Amino acid sequence: MNRRNLVCNAGLGAVAAAGLAAPALAQGLPQIKWRMTSSFPKSLDTIFGAGEHFVRRVAQLTDNKFQIRLFSAGEIVPALQALDAVQNGTVECCHTAAYYYVGKDPTFAFDTAVPFGLNTRQHNAWVYHGGGLELMREFYRDYNVTSHLLSHTGAQMGGWYRREIKTPEDLKGLKMRIGGFAGQVLTKLGAVPQQIAGGDIYPALEKGTIDAAEWVGPYDDQKLGFNKVAPFYYYPGWWEGGAALSLFTNLKAMETLPELYRYAIEAAAGEVVAWSVAKYDAQNPRALRELVAGGTKLSAFPQAVMEATFAAANELYTETSAANPRFKKVHDHYMAFRREQVLWFRVAENSFDTFMARQSANNRI
Repeated sequence: MNRRNLVCNAGLGAVAAAGLAAPALAQGLPQIKWRMTSSFPKSLDTIFGAGEHFVRRVAQLTDNKFQIRLFSAGEIVPALQALDAVQNGTVECCHTAAYYYVGKDPTFAFDTAVPFGLNTRQHNAWVYHGGGLELMREFYRDYNVTSHLLSHTGAQMGGWYRREIKTPEDLKGLKMRIGGFAGQVLTKLGAVPQQIAGGDIYPALEKGTIDAAEWVGPYDDQKLGFNKVAPFYYYPGWWEGGAALSLFTNLKAMETLPELYRYAIEAAAGEVVAWSVAKYDAQNPRALRELVAGGTKLSAFPQAVMEATFAAANELYTETSAANPRFKKVHDHYMAFRREQVLWFRVAENSFDTFMARQSANNRI
């Protein structure tokens, strides 16, 4: 299945939403039950809730004949082993962040986010209309899975720190929970990255096992209580200008589904992408105000830190591309797309946003 089926899927979703012909379409098709493991805890109603929304919509679109049972992180396998569970057939599918698996191959990072990469809209454009979906699915065949975009966080925050970050030198020796390829960027600047599942971050930060941690943004971070154990909150998350989360399905399981059920998966996944971004955008402003009112010290990363991490990221891209042909293939395609996207956004999107930001700063809105 490819992105060209999205038009068909959208039509299927509209029919189901109207309560009309979707059940009739499923008549005569088999009852199928899958299991889906999540990399996220139940306490996070947006990121875990995206999985709940997805399985509910798949059932609705198939007259409840295709049921996917969702399990939170740790119920079947640990959070960071979700891909492995799908790959070996322990479960049929999972909801996870592809960049959790950069230890297998750094190419995984492109399906979630890479340092100074695409923002949310740009990433969606790359996946759905820029060839990104086809590139990543070609890569994933070697891991016995296929993929769909399943939820987005939007641009993320730069995380919580037990001490201030004023210069690049302050990163030296910093033990930081950070996911994906960005940890290797920070290593170049002397930091010590740690990949820790979401539900395990708070105790590690509280005990001082780590000095800093990034997760998503104000809404989730407040729920996880990071403000109680680390006072400094930085932005932006330069490693996640827009973090996409993936649905991985076992390749054989996906290929043996009736066509209608495969359409239902793709239609439901596309709906959840829009739902998740909208929910984070709706919830983050209030959460950020509450955090600051409660004593959180909100700061932008100093320009020197941004410049140092940007240079380190480019250096790492060059090194990794030279050593890994699969990474280079996706990297070159992705970065060419980024170049065009940033140029276009400078013309319209960014100029509008910058003007509106000035109005906000001057208390005019």
